[in-house]
This record gives sequence, structure tokens and C-alpha cells, in this order.
Amino acid sequence: MKNRIIVFVVCVAVLASVAVGYTVYALQRDKARAAGGEGVRPVAGAVDLAPGGSARLVFRDTAKGPGFGRLAQVRVGSPQGGRQVDTQACERSYAAAGRLLCLAGESGLVVHHYAELRDSRMKLLKRIQLPGLPSRARLSADGRMAAWTAFVYGDSYTSAGFSTRTGIYDARTDTVVPTLEAFEVRRNGKDFTPPDRNFWGVSFLKDDNTFYATLGSAANGGTFLVRGDFAARTMTVLRENVECPSISPDGTRLVFKKKVSDDPSKPWRLYVLDLASMRETALAETRSVDDQGDWLDNRTIAYSLPTGSSAFDVWRQPADGSGRPQLMVTGAYGPSVVR
Repeated sequence: MKNRIIVFVVCVAVLASVAVGYTVYALQRDKARAAGGEGVRPVAGAVDLAPGGSARLVFRDTAKGPGFGRLAQVRVGSPQGGRQVDTQACERSYAAAGRLLCLAGESGLVVHHYAELRDSRMKLLKRIQLPGLPSRARLSADGRMAAWTAFVYGDSYTSAGFSTRTGIYDARTDTVVPTLEAFEVRRNGKDFTPPDRNFWGVSFLKDDNTFYATLGSAANGGTFLVRGDFAARTMTVLRENVECPSISPDGTRLVFKKKVSDDPSKPWRLYVLDLASMRETALAETRSVDDQGDWLDNRTIAYSLPTGSSAFDVWRQPADGSGRPQLMVTGAYGPSVVR
């Protein structure tokens, strides 16, 4: 028994040191990227989240320079035009209906991460501490429902047995559900609660109750698409091999990443799923996309691809599998559309 306790304590210490080490590395890497290059200098209030006017693409600036890691925007109709960069820093973000969900770290002796819900002027509305490193962020179309995913102890998708925590916040009722693991899950009419279950990549329907997400379980065959009922605290398994679903504006389709290879350099490909027929369509993009894509409109998908250390570009492509990918914005990560 004594030896087991020692092994457990050592394992916890190793996991903690990995988390701290990665956080320190990420901070140093990001600081170095912000110090070099020209980029766009941040200005308070530069990003306009208010609904109305021309559609704007909001994202995390990854261009080398003073704006690195800050919230930025471009016009969807002229994405290569003038970029506006705000002083608000986010590691992950999503904007909708005049609100912003910002996953950000607070420096100190120990770095803590938070999910912050802000209004169109960046005023803080709600702050919730995360249990680990930010991974995914999503708001419902009207900004009421917020969902986030964090890696626990700094694990990643590419590591064996990674662990995530996904939570949801209802801004209307001020209700926080810190983990979806508390929800009942059914598969083929039977209880489905594998002990190694993880959830990530939430996307909401317009009713602010129904959502789609990924359930992962290595012991039960990989990843599954689930449809959730927030009020009932239940989820139903719909399909296998689905990750990071994102609902279309009309609520009829999901774009998601599907595992198509065991090659760690190119494991995923983007697909669109028609929810009525459950028919999949492979998109034209053949590069591996490790992102929860978003919809520019009912016909077009936007997503991020890496270009190097800390840097990403945003691409777009038709949602019906036709055409070919087009570069939309350089030095950008995690697109969302404000209309």
C-alpha cells in the first residue's frame, strides 16, 4: 500500500510539472512572437462586436508583432483589407450577438485560466475558472449559452489517454455546469457511461437548449457525436468518428473533423453531415484540420490551419464539397462571424 501511495504521489507531481512546464514554455514562446515583427498595434475598442452592419470575422491575431494573441477583426467581404486589433487578449475566443467568450490566462506565481463572458464593449459579465489549459470556446447564436473545453494537466489530443473538462454557462439563469460528465448519456436506448469518457467541441442550436458535442472513449472505440438536452441534463449518441461539430446557421448540418488516418501528421479531414439524412460529404480540403470550424454562412466553412510555431491562417471553402480551399486571413486563429 505504501508503494502505491508513493507511485500515485510521483504521478501527480509529474503531471503538475508537465502542466507548469508547458505553461511557462507557451508564455515565453508567445512573448517572443509578440516582440518581433511589425504587425498591427492593439487599440482599446478596435474590435466591434455589436450586431448590425457588414459581417465581421473575429479571431485571435497570430501575426508576429505587438498584436499577437489579441482579439482582431476584418470585414468578411474584404478579409485582406485593414485588420483591427484590440487590447483584449484571448487564448481561445468566440463572438456572437454582441458578446465575447474569451478563454484567457492570468499570470502570477501559478497561471490560472478563466472563461470570461464579455459584452460588446469588453465589459466583464461573468468569470469562471478553468480546470486546465483552454482548448475550445463557443457561444449560442444569441450569446446566451457559453461552452468551453479545457485540457486537464496540459494533455493534448495527440497524447494517449488525454483528459478534458467541458462546461456550459447559461447567462439568462446564471447557471454554471462545470462538466458534462454529470449528464446522463444513452446509446441505442441504453446507458452509456464509460469511465474514461471525455467531452469537447460543443455547438448550440438556436433554441438555447439543444447542443451537439464530441464524446471520446478509448475503451469504447474512439469518438462519438452526441446530441444534448441542457434542461434535461441528458445526451444521446448519434454517430461514431465525429469530433468538434459546428452547427450551420439554418440548423440543418454539422461540419466536423473525422479521423481518416493513424498518421499523427494528418489524422483528420473535414466533413459536413446532413442531420436529416445522416449523409456525410467530404470537403475539398485534404490537409489535416485540428480545429472546430465555423460557418461564414449556410454555404461556406471557415477554419484554421497552422503555418509554424504559434502562427495560423484562416481558410474557407464551400460546404458542399465542391471548389477548393481559399486563404482568407493570414496570421489568424479561431474564426467566428459577427453579423
